[in-house]
Amino acid sequence: MGTVKLEYDEFDPVSIEEYARKLIGKTFLEVCEEDIGKQSIIKEEGNYKADHENKKRKGGLGELIEERYFHYHSNNDARPDFDKAGVELKVTPYKKNKNGSISAKERLVLTMIDYYSVINENFFESHMWQKARLILLIYYLYDKEIKDRLNYEIGYVKLFSPPESDMKIIQHDFEVITQKIREGKAHELSEADTLYLGAAPKASSSKDRRKQPCSDELAKPRAFAFKNSYMTYVLNHYIIPDKNTYEPIIKKNIDETFEEYIINTINQYRNYTVDELCDLFYSDNEKIPKSLGALLVYRMLEIKGNQAEEFVKANIVIKTIRLKQNNKIKENMSFPTFKFKELVEEEWEDSAFGNYLRETRFLFVVYKYDVNEKLRLKGCQFWNIPYADLEGNVKTVWEQTKKVIQNGLKIEVKKGKLSSNLPAKSENPVCHVRPHGKNSEDRYELPDGRTYPKQCFWLNNTYITSQLEKHFFEE
Repeated sequence: MGTVKLEYDEFDPVSIEEYARKLIGKTFLEVCEEDIGKQSIIKEEGNYKADHENKKRKGGLGELIEERYFHYHSNNDARPDFDKAGVELKVTPYKKNKNGSISAKERLVLTMIDYYSVINENFFESHMWQKARLILLIYYLYDKEIKDRLNYEIGYVKLFSPPESDMKIIQHDFEVITQKIREGKAHELSEADTLYLGAAPKASSSKDRRKQPCSDELAKPRAFAFKNSYMTYVLNHYIIPDKNTYEPIIKKNIDETFEEYIINTINQYRNYTVDELCDLFYSDNEKIPKSLGALLVYRMLEIKGNQAEEFVKANIVIKTIRLKQNNKIKENMSFPTFKFKELVEEEWEDSAFGNYLRETRFLFVVYKYDVNEKLRLKGCQFWNIPYADLEGNVKTVWEQTKKVIQNGLKIEVKKGKLSSNLPAKSENPVCHVRPHGKNSEDRYELPDGRTYPKQCFWLNNTYITSQLEKHFFEE
């Protein structure tokens, strides 16, 4: 600490938080300027501001707060930043969305995963938990219109410890990740494997790889991180006061895992027809919505609205699947539309569609038509796309799509309908590209200035069928 006199009690988390709250409303530039003239630990001003403004300098804003406000030297120590108080400091961005809501801009990275040591750690003694059990969260508002990030303004400051209601899921996530490493599958880790705590890619280059203990296969460097969806919930529920919360699914202690509880609860209604489920969950004077898939699931889980707390935190998306009597699926599975001009600026490793599949866990709710053409619930399964499929066929289709758009989309009219040379279903066993707009006039602009109907990536119905558990096909 040198000769700097601290303005907070480094042994007391509350004192640290109270001092930190004085940051609210300040920009990072103001923090720097107010530190000038004090007994700063920064010996030379030099290019300090320019270095920390540099967006390529990961953690630069966090370092600035550590050194220019709390007056301790930033380091990569395994212990919490405020070791004497057991508090970890995290400076992280949030953003305002077009609909007026706010969300975390990114996941919250906790610590790198050491593949060799983590397989011998238990949860409560792990390096990860030492970093995660008590965090001083400093949220700043990200604004893409502001070019110099030192002008970002700090909006919220609060101590955060994962609540007891989340702990069982976070611990289970940790065990899922470490078990996969023990099985020699560190190279197959995906954020969609888990609910709140993820194994996030963390490398300076997409080509970086490191050794793992139980396999000769090299794996991407990864870090334990609270997922973006979880941090958005934390921001809205724990950090910002007077925010309404979503309804929790788990309202009491349970013996099974969260996923087992969901599956067992929904399976209670196995073989009910959709009409019978509507009679059961909707009163006579309630209007039954046209899109019943997700809403019936919420009712089965005793959720009155259309959002469940745990699903929001874990970024779980419900997808309804309808099996025909011949065990085939008629519909392909759609995803959000992409903008042509944005896709060509992306790289696969950080593409919108790639990240969506990497970070999303799906709940497939399966219905099947019986001999009387009545749709009956067959059950559900949790699913995330296998690593080999994502980095194989899906990546291939994404790269083909980017190349086609970059080279100038070839548009022609066939049998009165527009068509193009975007990847078709017949070209790939996993996914393809096709329209997903309201009509042919619902369009996005191409890089060359032309417009074309909105498109999205679709998973092939035959592929989805191959991913379903076998019991869904039994009578």
